[in-house]
Amino acid sequence: MANTPQAKKRIRRNDRRAEINGNRLGRIRTFVKKVEAAIEGGDKSAASVALAAAQPEIMRGVARGVIHKNTASRKFSRLTKRVAAL
Repeated sequence: MANTPQAKKRIRRNDRRAEINGNRLGRIRTFVKKVEAAIEGGDKSAASVALAAAQPEIMRGVARGVIHKNTASRKFSRLTKRVAAL
């Protein structure tokens, strides 16, 4: 258990940051799911539009430190390949 004021503040701050980061990660997942749904539907134009919307969200997650740069690049690369294969 935290005894010092600094440690107590750190716990409060970590809880707030975890909630914010969880929301950001959920937002990224939502955009990725929209792309995947369009791919499953076989609609290339809708998938391309959804991919164009997902790319800045994924990169924003990298900038905010929610996901690693290589993870984001891998996800975007795989989605791009799937859309191109339609």
